[in-house]
Amino acid sequence: MPLIAVDAMGGDTAPREVVEGAILAAQDGARLVLVGDETQIAEILADRGDGIAVRQASDVITMDDDPSRAIRDKKDASVVVAARMVAAGEAQGMVSAGSTGAALASAALIIGRLPGVSRPGIASIFPTGHVIIDVGANIECKPEHLLQFAVMGRAISTVYQGVEDPRIGLLNIGEEASKGRELERDAFELLEASAALNFIGNVEGRDLATDVVDVIVTDGFTGNILLKTGEGTGKVIQQMILEILADPKYVDAVQDLMPAFLEIRSRLSAETVGGAHLVGTKGVVVIAHGSSSRIAIRNAILIASEGAENDLVGRVTAGIAAAVH
Repeated sequence: MPLIAVDAMGGDTAPREVVEGAILAAQDGARLVLVGDETQIAEILADRGDGIAVRQASDVITMDDDPSRAIRDKKDASVVVAARMVAAGEAQGMVSAGSTGAALASAALIIGRLPGVSRPGIASIFPTGHVIIDVGANIECKPEHLLQFAVMGRAISTVYQGVEDPRIGLLNIGEEASKGRELERDAFELLEASAALNFIGNVEGRDLATDVVDVIVTDGFTGNILLKTGEGTGKVIQQMILEILADPKYVDAVQDLMPAFLEIRSRLSAETVGGAHLVGTKGVVVIAHGSSSRIAIRNAILIASEGAENDLVGRVTAGIAAAVH
């Protein structure tokens, strides 16, 4: 069972919710070590943390810190110590709900990029099951970056969705190869030329509601907008359902409909996945939302553990070698 280093001090609700989430993950069989202030962590663990190790880290990188500078100046920050554990092979994965920039910088500069990877990308799994990459790590990209993202997304789809040969689509404003900016047109040619990828061509945002593609590749700027739009749409749908069910004429049906609504809400909730993967580094890295609850933290730890156990890093390494060279 892999060991996951958890940044206990990162996030809006740290360390309380992070430690509580870690306790839940440990109860589900995850092996983890909490990295942060030992005194604060011990108070929360009390007598419920049997088997949960703690690694002391005396500092914290805040949202106001410059990420690249902070990981150099705050060498004993919790996210930095967690990244060093992965880099040293003491842990096989890392989870942080703190500063995304600090997590990205720690992963890239301390854990290090895999051979052939120019830029790690953030992959998110939508409630529909589609993998979207990149969703925010790289605002400006080159065509070769999108090719690498396709390999990373392929590995995520295989490990977490069980898809043996995922269909790769390039997000664009139309299906034709001539559509889009120079970035998309050039990336299309690279993806089409790669025999290692099951590239199906351009796809559009509406294909999130179809079964024509498994992995959608795009730059971090566009991907982040797609991600946030999807999250907002999910909240709108939930609100609409609540408003409709509040109508007196449905009062008799509410009790029967409520279990279905709760299932929909669970499937649309970001907490169900727990976090997004930063793919392309020499260790599994999961970035959780700053406001993550203990349930989200639990799930983030579990997916990090699953990725390490199923050799996500090795799959990406082999995929890059096959697709890029």
